[in-house]
Amino acid sequence: MAKKNKTLKDILDLILYENPATQDEIAERLGISRRYVSQLIQPLIKEGAIKRAYMIDLKSYEQIAESLGDYVTPKNISGNVLINDMLFNMAKHVNYQLEMSFNAILESDTDMANKALEMDYTTNNMVEKVRTSVETIASINQHSELSKSLLYNEVAYDLERIGDYCAHIAKFAINEVYEINESILKKLKKMYKTAQKMIRLSMLAFLEGDTDLKDDIMELEESIHILQTKAINLIATQMAESSFDEKERSNYFIYLFRVIKAFERIGDISVEIRDVAIEFHDNIPRPTTPRSFRLN
Repeated sequence: MAKKNKTLKDILDLILYENPATQDEIAERLGISRRYVSQLIQPLIKEGAIKRAYMIDLKSYEQIAESLGDYVTPKNISGNVLINDMLFNMAKHVNYQLEMSFNAILESDTDMANKALEMDYTTNNMVEKVRTSVETIASINQHSELSKSLLYNEVAYDLERIGDYCAHIAKFAINEVYEINESILKKLKKMYKTAQKMIRLSMLAFLEGDTDLKDDIMELEESIHILQTKAINLIATQMAESSFDEKERSNYFIYLFRVIKAFERIGDISVEIRDVAIEFHDNIPRPTTPRSFRLN
């Protein structure tokens, strides 16, 4: 394959699998100039093969790859594998977003908190990429099960919701004016670790089809709810001992409650991803009974 063609193929693969946000990022990742990137992809943008926010039409990708003299591997032609890769990268990104947000609290670092908030733009962009890819696959593969394909969108949307709750945690770091009580902080650290593990296991259940993890995920959910109750009780005690004459003090407790609620909701969303995994891989429809009324 000619060097120019190989570089173009590398750019297309980077856009598909790494979700770059700008041409500058593409150039930096591949060690080439931004001008060269623009020169190579501009014709494809005009043709509609590369769309806004650097998304690639999957059917166009296969045709371009073949025209460049590159054999399309099963990974490249399997839409499901492609979307799995997107969701894997998205889960990794959201987990890092959660880590940045909570570390911003631990280190009282507003710059880190702002960076965590900025990461939400990438999260939203990733959701759009999954959605457009699912639509493309459904349109070019008449044998695909539409109902199952749409479940990919649900998982992407769930990850986006987790990103939104990460923003609540980051905002606390920005608005924090009082040091968190050590006993409360210990509970928050445990909730953070539990939430991280729940995201990882629920995505493993979906991406790898390991639905046997459902019991482990439910045990973690019970644990995070217990931690939530303990943390709220500790905050209630601290509130009883504090004066609410100052507006700052009152706002501090409100934001702290939001952090605890954010961890609890991240756990609930992880269970929802687990339910999607069971429906996707085991063909067991999700129950219509509200989760708060279920026994498991």
